[in-house]
This record gives sequence, structure tokens and C-alpha cells, in this order.
Amino acid sequence: MPTPLSIAVLSFWHVHAPDYSRAAQQHPGTRLAAVWDDDEARGRAGAERFSTEYTPDLDALLARDDIDAVVITTATADHRDIMLKAIAAGKHVFTEKLLAPTVDEAEEIIKAANEAGVILFVSLPRLYEGRTLAIMRAIGEGKLGELTYTRVRMAHDGWIGNWLPDRFADPKAAIGGALADLGCHPAYLTQLFLGSTPQTVTATYSRVTGRQVEDNAVVTASYANGAIGVFEASNVTVPGAYTLELRGTEGSILFGFGSQKLLAKGDHFDKEDWIELEADEDESDPFTQWVAHIGAGTIPQSNLRAAVALTRLVVAANESASSGRAIDY
Repeated sequence: MPTPLSIAVLSFWHVHAPDYSRAAQQHPGTRLAAVWDDDEARGRAGAERFSTEYTPDLDALLARDDIDAVVITTATADHRDIMLKAIAAGKHVFTEKLLAPTVDEAEEIIKAANEAGVILFVSLPRLYEGRTLAIMRAIGEGKLGELTYTRVRMAHDGWIGNWLPDRFADPKAAIGGALADLGCHPAYLTQLFLGSTPQTVTATYSRVTGRQVEDNAVVTASYANGAIGVFEASNVTVPGAYTLELRGTEGSILFGFGSQKLLAKGDHFDKEDWIELEADEDESDPFTQWVAHIGAGTIPQSNLRAAVALTRLVVAANESASSGRAIDY
């Protein structure tokens, strides 16, 4: 593996492009070498912000021998075409969620990466947080008994505070609104807690601000064992929220309901009072994990499985919301 890895950021369409540009500059094993964007003004501004080169020609950039890997933060609708170009050029790929608008496209991208011997990694950061790890440890140790209900909500004030770009409301480019962006995190956490194969998915979307896509979303997934998973997203909430609620036959865990503590109660904790559950240490962030996999030459199988499952769940939720019916999964 070249040291440092030379990274190009492909587009400042996504609001997290600056975060990954900063990560490429700060990681000891990488350097930020170039920026491309189909919007020249936006791309030049991003390159200037991080004191790096802007190039208007994507094909020429991908043909360069001094570029080892790319961060893809384009509109979701462009992911497939740009990722396949990058993979064909032998570049490792890190991407913002969603991996792709459809399951077929997601699987096509993964197959191409595997055949080309390049490392693909999708940013699903909540999977690696110490809070999530502590919850999964409690579930694995049977401290909640059998899970019967989970609820995960993420919300912010992006469209009433006027800081989330309006391009996130383009239904073609973004393939959806609050659920397809912010709601990805509650969706993949629900799949982590309850499993990636619910029986049915039912979604309700609304438009508080009148945009073309939803800014308020609630999705309910039902499971064969009777468990129910609810995941929610909103761009019209003050203050912002990240809440977790897990209920089981022997205990419960809460986070974010007026407290930033992870609280537990039940047969294996305390039956009378809520007690604080210590979070585990965070695992490495997604960008760092990607670089480590490149160095080791290993495929991040669990990350890619979660990414495909996430796409499948978001597609089902979008179909339910547009059709007004429950979707058999």
C-alpha cells in the first residue's frame, strides 16, 4: 500500500464532504490530493477551503497514477455510475450512505469492487459507537430477554434552521428526503437490534415545509417473532434529537429522553430504578476502518452486508410511503 494513500474527494454535494476531506488530511496514512465536482463553483470552493487541487475532468482524475482512492460524496443518484468508474480505474472507494438507490445497484457495485480487488466501505458510523456496542453486549448477554420493541429517532432543524441545502430536497438526486438521509442511521440500527429481515414495512411521510420530499418520517417494521421496530427521521425538529428505546421481556434500555445517559432497568439491572449503563469504547470511525482494510487487503464484509440491507429497507419504506400500504419484505 502506498504511504500515504493519495485521496481524491469526488464532489462537495453532500454536507459531510468537508468532514471526509478533513479526515484525509488528518489521518497519518492518507493525504488529500484533489477534488472533483460536477458543479465547478462548488468544487473549486471545496478545494480552496482545504488548500488542494480542483480538477473539472473526472475521467482524467481517475486515470492518474498518483490517486489511490476516492471518497464519493455526490448525489445518491450518481453513486452507481461514479463508483463503477472509480472501481474500473482501480481506486479504493469510501462512500457516504446510501450505497446506491436500489439493491441491484448496490450489489453490482460490491461485485465490481470484489472482482477488481479494491476496498469499498460505506459510512455507517453509529454501528461503531461505544453506546451501540454496549447495547449489543447487553442483548447478547440476554439482559433484555427477548426484544419486543425498539425505537430509534434522529432529528435536527436543518430545514427550519435553513442550514441543510435545498439540493437534499431534490427527489431525483437524493432519492428521498429525511428518511433516505438522516433516517439511514435509525434504519440500520433497527436492523442491527432486531435483524435485517422484517416481515412487513409500513412508512408514513409528511412535508411540514412544503418541499418535494418528506421532512418528517416514521417507519414501522414488524418481525416474525412479534417484535416491532420503529425508526424515525425529521429535518424540522428543535432541539435536535437522538433517542433510543429498547424493550424486552426482561429489561429495557433508554437513551436521549431528557438525558444523555444510557439507562437500563430490569431483571438483570435494577428492578426498581433506572441505572446508568456504561458505554463501551468507540471502535474506529468508518474512514479509519476503510484505510485499515486497504492496508490489510481485507474486505469489510459486515459493513457491506449492512449497507445492502440498509438500501433494501429504505427502498421498502419509500415504496410504502408512496403507495400507502404495508410492504411485504
